[in-house]
Amino acid sequence: MALNLIVLGPPGAGKGTQAQRFARERGIPQISTGDMLREAVKAGTPVGLRAKAIMESGALVSDEVIVEIVRERLDQKDAAGGFILDGFPRTVAQAQALDGLMLGRDPLVVVDIAVPETELIRRLTSRLVCEDCGTNAEPGTSPEAPCARCGGRLKQRADDNEGVVRERLKVYRQNTQPLVDYYRTRPTFRAVDGAQAPDRVAADLAAAIAAAANGAGR
Repeated sequence: MALNLIVLGPPGAGKGTQAQRFARERGIPQISTGDMLREAVKAGTPVGLRAKAIMESGALVSDEVIVEIVRERLDQKDAAGGFILDGFPRTVAQAQALDGLMLGRDPLVVVDIAVPETELIRRLTSRLVCEDCGTNAEPGTSPEAPCARCGGRLKQRADDNEGVVRERLKVYRQNTQPLVDYYRTRPTFRAVDGAQAPDRVAADLAAAIAAAANGAGR
């Protein structure tokens, strides 16, 4: 049966890194909203052309268009054995739309990576990214070290100062935290402690996903 997964968590929780690692180990695609938009635009699908026109006008792509792009992406062959959604859903309305897309499919497994706000602020204000490929460096990496992915130079992101970080976390609590509440009562929901070392988080994430999948009667 397919393993259909959403990994939630605030900025700095490491959800993108963990999702990428899990997807690679399990051989299922990690599907990001940005990638889906770019692929739809490149393919010239009707919804991709709509998204392109909206983005070129400077407007935000609506939930309706995003949901249709997600539908198209999940219908592709490589997602038949499962997928990890990255950056979608972001709101309860998108989650409700996703529930509609999942009708007739295996259940969604939802894991929330929880990290105390003080730790998130510490991580984000010390985070380094590659100025060439944009990859986040592993926590604790020296600023003088090259990017592990492409060898480029590492730097701090402009929006990773404490004031901006606190505002991003506030926006997360207001807009995205309700998603956790939406999914929390499902038998396929689990939470893991994201304040641990990355390898420990990865192990707990894998165990939580297995337990949640069993909770779905798999």
